[in-house]
Amino acid sequence: MGDARFNRPPRRLRGIAPPPEIVAADIAGIGHNGGPPLEEYVPEWGPNGIGNYFEWRQASEAAFNDMPFDTAIRRAKKAESLGLTFREYQLEILERGRFLQAEDTARITEIIARRKK
Repeated sequence: MGDARFNRPPRRLRGIAPPPEIVAADIAGIGHNGGPPLEEYVPEWGPNGIGNYFEWRQASEAAFNDMPFDTAIRRAKKAESLGLTFREYQLEILERGRFLQAEDTARITEIIARRKK
């Protein structure tokens, strides 16, 4: 009888590749959890401090998501007819307080040009 670990043939005869070579640079130091380096990680609020990021994000989501369904559909169709995205059209309403029309070609081309940057 015996333990199956001792009765099996060596790796090379079983067709299993040997483990990769480990060098000292691959081994994390004492107290390191082996996670990614912190210097490369950039949080979603950017490289600077948090500041008022979460308040801004909540207000931004409320501006785009908290509206009646019919209003959102109407504005999406209007934005599509002008060649804008819903977000661009909604931003124009929120920032400038005006609803873009087909005659506002200068402002529409300005918005589209800003999109490509």
